Amino acid sequence: MSEVEVITVANRFRGPDASANGGYFAGLVSAHSATPVTVRLLAPPPLDEALIVQRDGATLRVSHDGTAIAEARAMDGGLPAAPAPPPYALALEASRHYAGFHRHDFPGCFVCGTQRERGDGLRIFAGAWGDGLVAAPWVPDASLAGSDGKVAGEFMSAALDCPGYFAAQVDRLMLLGEFTVHVDRRVHIDEPCVVVGWRLGSSGRKHVVGTALYDEDGELCARALGLWIEPRG
Repeated sequence: MSEVEVITVANRFRGPDASANGGYFAGLVSAHSATPVTVRLLAPPPLDEALIVQRDGATLRVSHDGTAIAEARAMDGGLPAAPAPPPYALALEASRHYAGFHRHDFPGCFVCGTQRERGDGLRIFAGAWGDGLVAAPWVPDASLAGSDGKVAGEFMSAALDCPGYFAAQVDRLMLLGEFTVHVDRRVHIDEPCVVVGWRLGSSGRKHVVGTALYDEDGELCARALGLWIEPRG
């Protein structure tokens, strides 16, 4: 192995109370690859701890104190075609019907948690829109800026995570198992965006979803494919 690097997930970017938001974590890992990768989570990524990223041939491996946390491999095939987004005003109306307002397993989640304040969490509340779809508005704040002033890639990845959870339409606890994201264009701070999610299929405890992020002109900026898994028991 070679090219050892270290990443850390600050407590702000949690999903469950004691581990990272999966989409944000996948974005951090993906930044170590020049091409799109599928990040497979093997254990909950801990917060405020040094996570070791090592390249093993074409594979990225992430570990903590000798425990495997994740693996990232080259994306196999393409990402699903994305549906046309609703206008921002309709996405705002859809968000009023966000299921997380009534029941939420992780209300402190950086992306979709109802207990997070503006400027702290992303507050992406994806509600039912159209036939089997969910949609939400999102206006990224200045704390999400990268060195060039646009939204940093890991936050684009995070924004595409939780809408898939609600698109799966499974009223049970699920955790992100795999995440593949491709960012075509990073959006600007304070740019009104729309995020959509849709269900692709289910098999037992596994649920596959697609998500997409659009800019204020309705142009596709990023897409993701997520595999959500219901824990045993």
